[in-house]
Amino acid sequence: MESRKTLQGLLPIGSKVILKSKAVDRYGRNVAEVLKGATNINQSLVGSGNAFVYWQYISGCDRHTYSRLENDARLKGAGVWSVPGGIQRPWDYRRNRKGGSSASSSGGGSSSGKYRCKEIGSWNKAQDLLKQGHTYLDRDGDGEACESLK
Repeated sequence: MESRKTLQGLLPIGSKVILKSKAVDRYGRNVAEVLKGATNINQSLVGSGNAFVYWQYISGCDRHTYSRLENDARLKGAGVWSVPGGIQRPWDYRRNRKGGSSASSSGGGSSSGKYRCKEIGSWNKAQDLLKQGHTYLDRDGDGEACESLK
């Protein structure tokens, strides 16, 4: 929430920006630095502790500056670095979700990390899981998971 507020302060709706494309991620999306005038928004967010550096896609950027900004924010305990014990980085969260650790610990999931409709218990829970990325629950691809639970 704080990161969103910071970004909205840096880039109010309607702001003109320049995107400097740096890489393409595994889904074919452009990864870019966002510039508003002379301000590098990406660096501003990292420096204020409101974003992590995603080192996998930093090629073509000033790695030294990003490293320094993230380290300074960490040492100051700014933003994401102010949470006691730290917070999980988004890429670790996604990896853990794929690995099944959250599925088996949250109940209703099998040891493989995948859910089965008969184990979920309710149609509403199945729709929530579909929104979270468990697309295999929508066998016919119509946007509705576990129709047998209705």
